[in-house]
Amino acid sequence: MKDQTGSGNGLDAGLNEATQARPLPSAAATAAAAVAEHVASPEGTSPGIAQRSRVSTGFIWALVLATFGVFVAFIAPIALSLAVRVQALAPANEEYLGYITGIGAGAAVLTAPLVGIASDRTRSRFGRRRPYLVGGALLGTVALVVMASAPSIFVLGLGWVLAQIGWGGVLTVLLVIQADRLPEEQRGRVAGLSGFTQMVAPIVGAGLASVFVSNSYLMFLVPGAFGLVFVLVYCFAIRGEDSRGMTFATSGGGFGLMMRKYLYNPAQHKDFSWNWLARFLFNFGVAFNTTFTAFFFASRTGSTVAEIGPLIALLGLLGVAAAAVGALGGGFLSDKLKRRRLFVLVSGILFSVGALTMAFSADLPLIIAGSVFTSLALGAFSAVDQALVLDVLPERDTDAGRFAGINNFSTSIPQSIAPLIAPAILLIGMQGGDRNYTLLFVAASLFTLIGGLIVITKVKGAH
Repeated sequence: MKDQTGSGNGLDAGLNEATQARPLPSAAATAAAAVAEHVASPEGTSPGIAQRSRVSTGFIWALVLATFGVFVAFIAPIALSLAVRVQALAPANEEYLGYITGIGAGAAVLTAPLVGIASDRTRSRFGRRRPYLVGGALLGTVALVVMASAPSIFVLGLGWVLAQIGWGGVLTVLLVIQADRLPEEQRGRVAGLSGFTQMVAPIVGAGLASVFVSNSYLMFLVPGAFGLVFVLVYCFAIRGEDSRGMTFATSGGGFGLMMRKYLYNPAQHKDFSWNWLARFLFNFGVAFNTTFTAFFFASRTGSTVAEIGPLIALLGLLGVAAAAVGALGGGFLSDKLKRRRLFVLVSGILFSVGALTMAFSADLPLIIAGSVFTSLALGAFSAVDQALVLDVLPERDTDAGRFAGINNFSTSIPQSIAPLIAPAILLIGMQGGDRNYTLLFVAASLFTLIGGLIVITKVKGAH
């Protein structure tokens, strides 16, 4: 198969699936409950906006390492391992990769928000969040075994659905914990550190997978061990408050109540709604730009997907450097300058420039340069907009998990739909084995640019 022109890199491909904002949660209404992992108000009190104390360095690093581990486990399949298995099980049907990733993301659309909502109201001796961290990590690890041993495309897809549910749920809860615990003045820098780990993790995951590409179990489970171990380290190192005595403003209702919590009135929370739309469009563009990365490089080098693992990891190193500058620089500067929206706009512009460079370039050096621009933009966006989400999150002290779940749709829906649409775009105007990457990347550039413009023009209640 050969392409018309264009590309993405392994770093971007990893980031697309999981990165940018997964859901958030709530803290207690009283000062006494504002520590640890509380969301509900004691009986007889009305929730207000609890003042959050600065968290310790140990807490930050435990949280960041857990995030890093999950992304290593979760992104290695996207960056390389899934493509290797698809090519082994269905050599002439690379479009199956788009279908598998799209269906898996659809599972996240349905389940990740439920994790945030359920954890808001969970009563356990281990707190509200920790049961979902442990359970999700265990399910995600089992899913990696299923994918490694899959005898068919169907079972491979089933394994990816389970991985989305398990690891995706863990990422949801980790972001919810940030909403629970972080004061405004620490959100940007923590988002920057988390964003940096999201840049490094795909390279680590893809690098590990490429080393063990000849053994399916090791290719999936060695990266997976990072996720399981670091999540368990966080759970044992950070104390979770006993939530069995918590009461909630709304009790009962069961599954019906949870489903109704998917709905809200956008007019009552305009900043949150406009930012949701901007994130949706940006993530749609990113998904267009990254879904078929491994197959693109295989076609350009005349190699199989399994053979280009080291190349993807090597090219990704350049992306890591650029993304680190974007994530750390954007996160810390947005805290210091108290400006989030401007950085989001710049991210949209830079990603658009990078995507267009790849779209109209045939030379590898220019494609790599465009990829570096997209990595820089994605790093800045992942950090700054995550902090912006926390700034505009409605009802943070009573229903943060609920709105975090709704916010998650802005990532999971594009990740579900875009990979299903992308194969059709790649075939427009093409014959035989050619693929229209130019058109796909032009569309990606438009979506990301529009996302940045919406934030700067419509989100008025944040800096």
